[in-house]
Amino acid sequence: MKSVSLVGSTGSIGTQAIDVISRRPDLYRVQAIGAYSSVDLLVEQANALRPEVVALGDESKAALLVGRLPAGTTLVTGATSFAEIASVGDVVVNGVVGFAGLSVTVAALRSGRRLALANKESLIAAAPVVQRARATKGAEIVPVDSEHCAIHQCLGQHNHRFEVESADDFLVAPPQLRRMLLTASGGPFRNRTREELSRVTVNEALAHPTWKMGPKITIDSSTLMNKGLEVIEAHELFGVDYDKIEVVVHPQSIVHSMVEWSDGATICQLSYPDMRLPIGYALAYPDRFPEEFGALDWTTLGQLDFASPDRATFRCLDLAYAAGRQGGSAPAWLSAANEVAVEAFLEGRIGWTVIADIVEETMQRHRATELVEVDDVLSADAEARTVARDVALATIH
Repeated sequence: MKSVSLVGSTGSIGTQAIDVISRRPDLYRVQAIGAYSSVDLLVEQANALRPEVVALGDESKAALLVGRLPAGTTLVTGATSFAEIASVGDVVVNGVVGFAGLSVTVAALRSGRRLALANKESLIAAAPVVQRARATKGAEIVPVDSEHCAIHQCLGQHNHRFEVESADDFLVAPPQLRRMLLTASGGPFRNRTREELSRVTVNEALAHPTWKMGPKITIDSSTLMNKGLEVIEAHELFGVDYDKIEVVVHPQSIVHSMVEWSDGATICQLSYPDMRLPIGYALAYPDRFPEEFGALDWTTLGQLDFASPDRATFRCLDLAYAAGRQGGSAPAWLSAANEVAVEAFLEGRIGWTVIADIVEETMQRHRATELVEVDDVLSADAEARTVARDVALATIH
């Protein structure tokens, strides 16, 4: 039986992971759960799952948990609590939203765990630090993002090429790999002009046509920043050059990504959109989860459409490519600037088209720094957020 630590257990990924695990209690048990501030749901989960440890990130709410957790369950709180529970369990599911997931990623890898990674920002912002942690004996990343999980499956036997023996030699893509194609639904605005997009509302941006996700990632999907971040993540996960990573718009979200080989063969992974499939894959790998999620009915599937993204209108995609190619602290700045801009949009302080403007101007002010330790990443993130907030404030006025 595998033990699982669920960090971000009250969010979209966390709740779906609980659904997956609950289907096979003979194979998996939840050892730890954690959330930042959703006390009531955390209590409900703790009493249903009876984990050994519960983590609450917001220490000021710790009193609200007193007397409400199962007997024998330990409560840890505060800034280090997520890292603490990321160091237990056979599999650590990182479902924390945004840059806050960095401590989880690093702690899981440094303690030699399997990391089921749904938090792309930590790998993107802290790639040099994460890659060194990834070299820890026993550590491995199995991606939970539907696109990268699809790539992981399409690579099949070639995934052994990404096993880490040292921090310097694992980024070697198979020489027969011609290109990776990440599919994008295109979000709710794929056919709109820039003028039309200048008038969209927050509610419109949150109405994703295919996936049900949290607000931040849903806005990222609408701007194609999510896909840009996934390009950087694919480079870091699989060691593939940016010139070999392409994005193709696929509105049906049935083909989750593809790998094209030197002989012209293309391998793709298809299923109906259901995040429980990649969650189950990450838990069971190298085996397959024994319950089905998203299985296709081929008699009613209909057509599958593909198109090139509108890079002129959805500028965040190319901003991400540029930051990824620059490397170093640039992806950290990109991720931080985007989080600031998305927050301003969700609060109604800026328009949708201004998100890309803020990210672009922030990146123009990027000051390159070397990322050796987590503190270096935190400093780069903090500096980028300060710059992005100044840019956003100037935009508003």
